[in-house]
Amino acid sequence: MSGKPSATVRFRQYLLLEKSLSAKTADAYLHDVGLLDNFLGDKLLEDADINDLQAFVKHLQADLQAEPTSQARIVSGLRAFYRFLVIEGTIDSNPAQLLDSPKLGRRLPTVLTVPEVEAIINAVDLSEPEGHRNRAIIEVMYGCGLRVSEVVTLRLSELHFDESYIRVVGKGDKERIVPIGLKAQQALTQYIEGWRRQLKIKKGCADWVFLNRRGGQLSRVSMFNIVKALAREAGITKTISPHTFRHSFATHLVEGGADLRAVQEMLGHESITTTEIYAHLDREYLQSTIALFHPRY
Repeated sequence: MSGKPSATVRFRQYLLLEKSLSAKTADAYLHDVGLLDNFLGDKLLEDADINDLQAFVKHLQADLQAEPTSQARIVSGLRAFYRFLVIEGTIDSNPAQLLDSPKLGRRLPTVLTVPEVEAIINAVDLSEPEGHRNRAIIEVMYGCGLRVSEVVTLRLSELHFDESYIRVVGKGDKERIVPIGLKAQQALTQYIEGWRRQLKIKKGCADWVFLNRRGGQLSRVSMFNIVKALAREAGITKTISPHTFRHSFATHLVEGGADLRAVQEMLGHESITTTEIYAHLDREYLQSTIALFHPRY
């Protein structure tokens, strides 16, 4: 006779079914809970108290030498795990609620200026076979603020140019509608009706927008390589990645006066606090502008 599934198994089911997280994200939570489980030894996770958790955090710092960002992520995961145990009635209170997270300095992401974005777009060699594809990738990342995973999984069936929007499947398989501008539409159309149409497309890949030269789905690694090569060609010395275009998209919108709630919706952020970093970037930009150009600053 099989017993009740373990707390971690039940937690994973909760994350997948009720919180709609991806399997990858759920497994990351389970990995962090597993670190605590190993630390506790014979003591059950359900029986841990605040003293156990504080000792575990010290173990992360002193023995595992985990970075503050990793410590903060693990503490956040433990709070979620014990909150789940409270919800299902296994324990009465959340022992991780009072657990202190390490203080983190706010990291501002690298952002491209508008001229730098244009320089990268202009660096695309349209005489090369993949040229129009690469230009379309940059136009979509910057024009729609997509994550790299959202770009590589974008489907032809999700492009709605007549209504000027695309349907995007983001984190946790959550869908959102994102406006798409004329330049991104034109770049996509040139690629789709040109080089992409000449490819011998692999079975099961016909609906993916971005394909490699063998007719298969373009990988995340290829996306990073494309961006790095174009930045180098454009003479950009900043360390950038595909995600830099997403940061630049949001920052330029906020600089232009866009409502933060609208930017949050387009980026697919669950919390407005995640989006607020771009307002901070905007203040940094304004301060640097005044410092450079105001005669009495």
